[in-house]
Formats: sequence, structure tokens, C-alpha cells
Amino acid sequence: MDLQITSYNNRFKIKGTLNKLSLKTFNAHFSNIFEKQDEIIINIENIESIDRAGVMALARLHNESITKSKKLSIVGIGCKELYDHFKSEEETNTVSVPNGSIVAA
Repeated sequence: MDLQITSYNNRFKIKGTLNKLSLKTFNAHFSNIFEKQDEIIINIENIESIDRAGVMALARLHNESITKSKKLSIVGIGCKELYDHFKSEEETNTVSVPNGSIVAA
């Protein structure tokens, strides 16, 4: 299924396949989104499949939200590849500290 993106205010619903072939549609839709919105919500529940290029596109959008101090929420169940990507990124950014240690940030 082709990629379909519908929106209402700052909420976006993605349906279909997010892969290398559909990135043009995805990128066109979310190009400069944080110039128009301070907060967006993307529902990925209806993504049927996603490849590495699709995961990286969402990761780039996530990084853009951080650098521009904007809020991005990705909601929905069913996209294991995306969950695994962000879960592994979270684990690599975690530092183990022995009990009783004093940590200054």
C-alpha cells in the first residue's frame, strides 16, 4: 500500500508503507513542519511495514524536534522496527553507575 498521510491541526496519521520508495512523500509532508508547529503528534498505528530508510526518516524528524526545541510524539502500536530503533538508542545513551556513587550533571 502506498503511503498516506492525513492531518488535523497538529496530529498526523500515517497509513501504508514507509520505505525508501515513499520517503519523497513523507519528506515533502514534514518538510519545515517545525516552522509551522511547536508540537506535533504522529500516529504510526496504521503503518503496515517500515524499512531502515523509514525508521531513519522518523529519527531525523525526532532529531530536528530536539535541535529546534519542539515537541514530537510518536504514538501507536504495531511498528516493531521503529520501537527497536529507539529502544536500542536509549540503551546506548544509558550509563551504568555503581550504587552509592555521587553523580553531578
